[in-house]
Amino acid sequence: MRKPRDFDAELQALTDKAKALKTKKQSQLGELVTATGADALSIEQLAGALIEAVGGDAVRKEAWRKSGAAFFRGSSTGTRQSARRNAGGTSTVGAGPQSPSGETGAA
Repeated sequence: MRKPRDFDAELQALTDKAKALKTKKQSQLGELVTATGADALSIEQLAGALIEAVGGDAVRKEAWRKSGAAFFRGSSTGTRQSARRNAGGTSTVGAGPQSPSGETGAA
């Protein structure tokens, strides 16, 4: 006679694995934000940039993919320097003066 499967234990193991993967993903995203220098942005700026990236067109997404691939290869130190410079807000398009709260002064 076969031993019956413990579905509850299997489900709990899968749930635990899913939680661990989600935690790992969140940690890696945080590390990515720091590695690219995006942690210098205000939370509102970072959220806005990510929202625009999600809705961006295919051509821009492909350019971002290539830039990201170069970043991870480490083959382009200019990519990292550019990311840090952009994160500081010095060369972003349409950036106006910034208040201490992180809001731009452009009207």
